[in-house]
Amino acid sequence: MALIIPVRGYTPKVGEGTFLAENATLVGDVTVGSECSIWFNTVLRGDVNTITVGDRVNIQDGSVLHTLYQKSTIEIGNDVSIGHNVTLHGCKIHDLALIGMGAVVMDDAEVGEGALVAAGSVVLSRTKIGPNELWGGAPAKFIKMVEPEKAAEMNKKIARNYLMYSTWYTDPATNECK
Repeated sequence: MALIIPVRGYTPKVGEGTFLAENATLVGDVTVGSECSIWFNTVLRGDVNTITVGDRVNIQDGSVLHTLYQKSTIEIGNDVSIGHNVTLHGCKIHDLALIGMGAVVMDDAEVGEGALVAAGSVVLSRTKIGPNELWGGAPAKFIKMVEPEKAAEMNKKIARNYLMYSTWYTDPATNECK
């Protein structure tokens, strides 16, 4: 069972149909929407400020979400994919965005709707990534525009896949080799 830790009077809230891996950790002022999946060794540490996660968001293995005390919060929209080993610190991620594996998004940065942050990128504090933009590198820079329909389709597919994967851990009928 996931580790749920109340702190400073806040207890994490988790929406209906959300999968929490048994060693995921949620601390303090954390709200996770419906039909999300929070994977192995993931930490959402809302001890110093608020973390809000929308619906159908997958936060993949080893990711860490944290904020700055009295300065920054994390807001994640709907149908967002956060890749393996991502660090999000006090930033805003809009609907249908994808943050690639190993990326870092720093305080007061904003990732627009349908935007993509390439694997291994470092999005510096206060960077504003516009809707449907692809950014990459360290520090991350604009690469090109992405077609909104393709970005939406890809992120909705990833979100659906991660919900399916989560049933392998929660529904014995799906936990068989086929």
